[in-house]
Amino acid sequence: MSDAAQPSAAEVRAAAEAVKAALDRHLDAVERRSGQDDPAVYAAFDELAAAAEVYDELLYDTYDEVTPFEIPGNEALPAYAGPEEPSALSVLIRRDYTVAAPQRLLHQAQRIADLDPDAADEAAGPAADAAAVVGTSVHAALGVLFGEFEPDEIASRHKEFGLEEGDSTLWVAAADEPAEPGEWLSAPFDQADPQRVVCRFDVSAVFDEELGEDDLMEPLDRER
Repeated sequence: MSDAAQPSAAEVRAAAEAVKAALDRHLDAVERRSGQDDPAVYAAFDELAAAAEVYDELLYDTYDEVTPFEIPGNEALPAYAGPEEPSALSVLIRRDYTVAAPQRLLHQAQRIADLDPDAADEAAGPAADAAAVVGTSVHAALGVLFGEFEPDEIASRHKEFGLEEGDSTLWVAAADEPAEPGEWLSAPFDQADPQRVVCRFDVSAVFDEELGEDDLMEPLDRER
């Protein structure tokens, strides 16, 4: 940035005052909230996050200094442009895992195959004998595991299955009307429109790494 384009000290000071005012409005909204999902609190949060971001950018451009404010995920989703009163919803979930203990995974899948050979054969694929191949194939073991258990149960028991959790996210997206049966099954994620996301919930180790016991100020973040 050229010297002529740099913000003035007065602009930085004005941005700081805007953050202070937004903090007051946010606290006031929290103190007056009518429930856990009070829209006034969410609006005040967004206003505070925007004011903090402006201040952080001006402070860096002018003084080459930074703030402890961080708003994860703000750049990932554009402003909401869906209906104010959604009549239908789509819930999109992604959970990442690492196969941390392959032998444990294989053992659990083999146990499932031994207890229910027909279900294991179906999960392993056509013309496959799951009870025979699970013992050496992680690919087959994963098919048996996810064919037997619901994703939420796998998430709660991942260590038991030899898996290690990575990042996960859940998006709740508004729809104009319910989809017809089978309408999107061939391409289930192609119609995910970030502008229709009503709320999202993220879990990541990066949030824990950024926060420490000695932090003097908590970052302005929220799982939305």
